[in-house]
Amino acid sequence: MRIFSFPPFADENSKLLILGTMPGKISLSRQQYYAHPQNAFWKIMFALFNETFEEDFKKRKALLLANRIAIWDVLKGCERESSADSDIKLEEPNDFENFFAEHTSIKHIFFNGNNPCLYYSRHLKQIPLPYTILPSTSPAHAVSFEKKLKQWQVIKKRLEEK
Repeated sequence: MRIFSFPPFADENSKLLILGTMPGKISLSRQQYYAHPQNAFWKIMFALFNETFEEDFKKRKALLLANRIAIWDVLKGCERESSADSDIKLEEPNDFENFFAEHTSIKHIFFNGNNPCLYYSRHLKQIPLPYTILPSTSPAHAVSFEKKLKQWQVIKKRLEEK
């Protein structure tokens, strides 16, 4: 089955870009980034900024934009039956050339796991900005929330830099 990712969350103030590979089945069905209840992404984001966790997707998006964080996926479309990145076939990357031309304030890329970085490097070759690979927030990546949160703290540090 051919599936497609979502448009990016970004505005003119976005300083950091977090890239996933492709939304999973639950995210696609809900039309929301990181919608799987066991995915730690949103819990990590709220914890980083000492905010009370919210289920409301508009509030989640507002938290990111208020903290100058953009999110998107490396892939625009692919064929995949499951939610696993390992099942991706016939992938097509998003248009990063235009994205970066429109979002010149972005200074660093964070990859949500190894796979987004691998797909970016495969299809787009050179990564145009400094980047960091963080542990995946996916429930399939069996690392404790506390360990993930500790490694994701680098986002806050990067935002504090000039």
